[in-house]
Amino acid sequence: MVILWEDITVQHRFLEDKKKLLSGITGFAEAGRIMAVMGPSGSGKTTLLDSLAGRLPVNVVVTGNILINGKRSLYSKEVSYVAQEELFLGTLTVKETLTYSANTRLPSKMSKEEINKVVEETIMEMGLEDCADTRIGNWHCRGISNGEKKRLSIGLEILTQPHVLLLDEPTTGLDSASAFYVIQSLCHIALNGKIVICSIHQPSSETFDLFDDLLLLSIGETVYFGEANMALKFFADAGLPFPSRRNPSDHFLLCINLDFDLLTSALARSQLDLPSSSNSALGTKKAEIRETLIRSYKGSGIMINARRRIQQLKPNEEQKIKPNIGSSATWWKQLCTLTKRSFVNMTRDIGYYWLRMVFYILVGITVGTLYFHIGTANNSILDRGKCVSFIYGFNICLSCGGLPFFIEELKVFYGERSKGHYGEAAFVVSNIISSFPFLVLTSLSSGIIIYFMVQLHPGLTNFAFFCIDLFCCISVVECCMMIVASVVPNVLMGLGTGTGVIVFMMMPSLLFRPLQDIPKFFWRYPMSYLSFTTWAVQGQYKNDMLGLEFDPLLPGNPKLTGEQVLTLLFGVPLNHGKWWDLTALIILLIVHRLLLFLALRYSKRSSTSPMLWFHRCRGKSTICRKMSI
Repeated sequence: MVILWEDITVQHRFLEDKKKLLSGITGFAEAGRIMAVMGPSGSGKTTLLDSLAGRLPVNVVVTGNILINGKRSLYSKEVSYVAQEELFLGTLTVKETLTYSANTRLPSKMSKEEINKVVEETIMEMGLEDCADTRIGNWHCRGISNGEKKRLSIGLEILTQPHVLLLDEPTTGLDSASAFYVIQSLCHIALNGKIVICSIHQPSSETFDLFDDLLLLSIGETVYFGEANMALKFFADAGLPFPSRRNPSDHFLLCINLDFDLLTSALARSQLDLPSSSNSALGTKKAEIRETLIRSYKGSGIMINARRRIQQLKPNEEQKIKPNIGSSATWWKQLCTLTKRSFVNMTRDIGYYWLRMVFYILVGITVGTLYFHIGTANNSILDRGKCVSFIYGFNICLSCGGLPFFIEELKVFYGERSKGHYGEAAFVVSNIISSFPFLVLTSLSSGIIIYFMVQLHPGLTNFAFFCIDLFCCISVVECCMMIVASVVPNVLMGLGTGTGVIVFMMMPSLLFRPLQDIPKFFWRYPMSYLSFTTWAVQGQYKNDMLGLEFDPLLPGNPKLTGEQVLTLLFGVPLNHGKWWDLTALIILLIVHRLLLFLALRYSKRSSTSPMLWFHRCRGKSTICRKMSI
């Protein structure tokens, strides 16, 4: 296996200055070797890896050739990418995380024993035996270390045995010892016939010695490309010999980092009171060193040999790999795996449903004590209306508390979707199935307490309607919050936006005004019909009052029927029954699930599909590669 890139240039498409993020980068990587991509912050390390992996956003354009084994590919399963920060479900153990990932990606024809064998081999290869049964950790449970998380993220990518492994700064946040063992694990992967390319900021001397090849970048240009152990000789030949007792990576970055030239110049001027002309010379010193190194490399035999090697590796006749991304597992197997994983996560994370369930029960007890044995006296008519408003108003607001956990799960979904593990449909359906028992339990736990303490309309049918109505209402709110979570960037904005959306949907309902008193323009037509609260509260009013008789205001007058109370006092239309209200609520629940699917489908994706863009660009003279993040 060999991957080569020739004259890769990346620049912004829409900015006026058309700034180049990469400028004519050329190189190659062969199997059995590990390459380090080094450079100061902003030098283009991540951009190069994103280019090779096809993960660049649509606001940049890439030109040049990228060949895998002599074949041109837009994106392929042959390449795996490990981002700088991988996200996991903290309630799962290391082994469970690997097992669930393997079941969603490995071929369905593989037996359970074969998949378990692959997982065990991966655990051993990454040195995770000691923490295999330890949870990764989240807000309420301490888990594995950062170094183990890095090795786990690498293990997830090598499950499918990719030929090319790209890693964006896999040692970030680790101490030197942990970083050494992470790179050592990558060396073992490379020795198994894989191509390993990783960006790394400033490795220790011991870690640097593990690399076979080095690509040194500065402001998007190549300063050096070749064998890592020859880099010091190159710098010495360019007039920058390696000082004794210094880390090689420190020496390289000190020579090419321009970020602090202005700061150094300002400090020198303030301390030495140098004239402004001296400031200019000091400010351009590192820039001159960088230009010298770039000129030295372009005129060196190292670059000539690299170009010659690339020509040898290029095929005589260009071939193309068919775009091939996604999972080898069937959709049904992905659905079953995701459902089980989501159910386990919801069960173990006390904040996902259990903690909120306690609050639902407390609200139920509160309602039950406030409206205990409400009865059918005349003054209980308004109390029944207030009770229904209390129940649905507070239970709807409590559902907003699940947003932080939705966002955590969505972040994992976005990362796995970007790598083609599974799609939106499998995720949405699995969430519906896995959350169903918890929503049923929530509705029953609070519904039973409220129904029997308040003594709402007696009867099994009425009790069943109340619980189903409450279940559908909570389900719609949960889904609405997931839609908000899919389009907001963080939890704080999500809580504010989600609460605002829920309150807005509650406004054109019986909680605030009778339907006939609501302004017809916008609020009644169409908002009252789109509001889930309207149908839920309206249905419960009918469920509770139809068939009851209330004491009159004045003794001796005939009793008031529930129909009279609904039409004259609460303004509830009786042209359809309560089951039609429940049907409308179920339809809104289905619509919200479809909206969630569409929100996930088109959020956090590039506005242009990779395949459509590819077909538009294939007639151009340069080879353009894009892929949505």
